[in-house]
Amino acid sequence: MAEQNQKISNTEYDALVTKTLSNNSIKEKTIVNGKIISVDNDIVTIDVGLKSEGKVPISEFSRPGQKTEINVGDETEVFIENVDSSDGETKLSREKAVKQKSWHQLQESFDNNKVVTGTPFNRVKGGMSVDLNGVTAFLPGSQIDTRQVIKDTKELLNKPLELLILKMDKFRGNIVVSRKAITDNELKEQRKELLSSIQEGSIIEGKVKNITDYGAFVDLGGLDGLIHVTDISWTKINNPSEVLKLNDNIKVKVLKFDEESSRLSLGLKQLTDNPWDNVKDNVKVDQIVSGKVLNINENNVNLIINDTYDGVLNINELTWLKKAPHPSKIVNLNEAYDLKVVDIDDDKKKIVCSLKKMKDNPWNKLNEKYKINDSFETEIVNIVDFGIFVKVQDEIDGMIHVSDLSWDEKECETILKNFNKNEKVKVKILDINADKERISLGIKQLKNDPIQDFLEKNPLKSKVTGEIKKIDEKFLEIDLGNNIIGIIKKINLSRDKIEQKTDRFAIGESVDSIITSVDNKSRLLNLSIKELEMLDEKEALDKYGSSDSGASLGDILGSVLKKKDK
Repeated sequence: MAEQNQKISNTEYDALVTKTLSNNSIKEKTIVNGKIISVDNDIVTIDVGLKSEGKVPISEFSRPGQKTEINVGDETEVFIENVDSSDGETKLSREKAVKQKSWHQLQESFDNNKVVTGTPFNRVKGGMSVDLNGVTAFLPGSQIDTRQVIKDTKELLNKPLELLILKMDKFRGNIVVSRKAITDNELKEQRKELLSSIQEGSIIEGKVKNITDYGAFVDLGGLDGLIHVTDISWTKINNPSEVLKLNDNIKVKVLKFDEESSRLSLGLKQLTDNPWDNVKDNVKVDQIVSGKVLNINENNVNLIINDTYDGVLNINELTWLKKAPHPSKIVNLNEAYDLKVVDIDDDKKKIVCSLKKMKDNPWNKLNEKYKINDSFETEIVNIVDFGIFVKVQDEIDGMIHVSDLSWDEKECETILKNFNKNEKVKVKILDINADKERISLGIKQLKNDPIQDFLEKNPLKSKVTGEIKKIDEKFLEIDLGNNIIGIIKKINLSRDKIEQKTDRFAIGESVDSIITSVDNKSRLLNLSIKELEMLDEKEALDKYGSSDSGASLGDILGSVLKKKDK
């Protein structure tokens, strides 16, 4: 810009006066050419050939996105608002001159659907304000672009854009423009050209426009196509974003084209050969392969084998443990492991692998270290309703059934509830079955069975004495001491059927009986008063009676009973 205090020379001023006197055609409300004669304090003085000069604010010369250039001597168009007003000045407007001229040009562009160039200079609610050669127009946000959503319209400010005028109202001074209308037309042409050449099997280029869980949409230039997640890679992927990124330029293959709906199904993996076609040439059963963990769930682990094939690691192939923990406790996501191939599943297109078979089966050598009846100290690894699991050695756990916690079954449930995970316990090996990969353990077996101890002192057919603890219609419950319980059934209460009644006994009464058998399941001793009476009878006959004595059985038993009473 020229310095603001510049003035024109006397010669130039005389020429302007002469021109003014000769210019009688200048009228108000018209646009004329004027000459800048000075620029002072943001005021531009302009001579239009009249008696007085006009003054215009320098701000009317500024344009959004452009640098203002004003020099003394430059000619410019101005609008004459008033000639020789009351204060003796000519009223001029640079802004109205620009707008009137622009409106005429814009109207012509609107009528003929011509493209205009505008510069966005401000963001407003719902869109942007745009300068069209001095006229302010509105660009709605919905009309900015077709192909992509502009997240930040700030990037469009002060940059020229090609636009189409959608609406003009000169009376209200409103103009609505669209950038989308131009791109729509371009897309229609591109779409028309694309549709004329496209066919199934074609390989075309496009840009990734959107990514969803089920696939990726690709902009082919006027037409969108979908690559389903299953057509992105020959190996399983959880989400298309693992392979593709927004705005990636990619080549795709047309798998299916519906001309009526213009729907395109695209494929990315189809650009390469299916590696599964040659899987058996590259992978064998029992071969060691590298498997990278892609996904972990409760029942299995999904893998990619040798970066080429889908693989699976079932939970029962993770460890030799009978009850395997959650797979996430053994393998980590995105880590690679050496695995042994156990099967090649052609139907599911997966390589079935094993992690545990990378080690020898520990059950095969268990008998070398442990024998039945061995005892050792270990720790609890799990507690369930029916018992506890303890560590025997690496990848082998043994179970202690709840019934093997105590010889007193009434205490077993309470003992189970009082155990804690990782607690140290001593156990005894009851059974080892390597074929079924099972080892049974016990805690109560560390102590002698109190029933067996009792039977060693009181073998079967021995006479015992106990106290009645419970009376039922069908039996008597007898406490023999040391938590040993016996049962006398109704039929065994007496040799005489008339005396086989439980109500003739009283709780707390002491009774003699004979041990007849042991119920190992209920851990009760079966007792009999009847057999004791029969034994006493036999002993009496053997001692006091004979076949030729002539004495009756009643006499003999009476005599025996009298001696016992004494």
